Amino acid sequence: MIVLTTRGSRTGNLRLSPLMRVEHDGNYLIVASPGGTLSHPVWYQNVVANPTVEIRDGATRQDMAARELTGAEREAWWRRAVAAYPPYADYQRNAGRVIPILLCEPARADRAEPARRAG
Repeated sequence: MIVLTTRGSRTGNLRLSPLMRVEHDGNYLIVASPGGTLSHPVWYQNVVANPTVEIRDGATRQDMAARELTGAEREAWWRRAVAAYPPYADYQRNAGRVIPILLCEPARADRAEPARRAG
């Protein structure tokens, strides 16, 4: 598990969301699946509005920039997601929508203020 910290799109308040850990080469994938339901999780709208997030993986915290994946890059990361947590495949079959996936990459120093530090 990882903890995703976002800034609320309407309130500006910090929001914490525990998510499945899908990591590769220091980048993290966040999957907007909420168990395969018909709607996106609240944190998804927060990330779309404010793509600078914090990922907490164990004791390590890192500011990251999130971007939604499409095409071949999405397919490669989707395979990693299903390998890390096989129920994602069932969630996609049941969702009735394409589940958005977002790649979180280390934030550059010249990006906007990070969503942090809660807790």
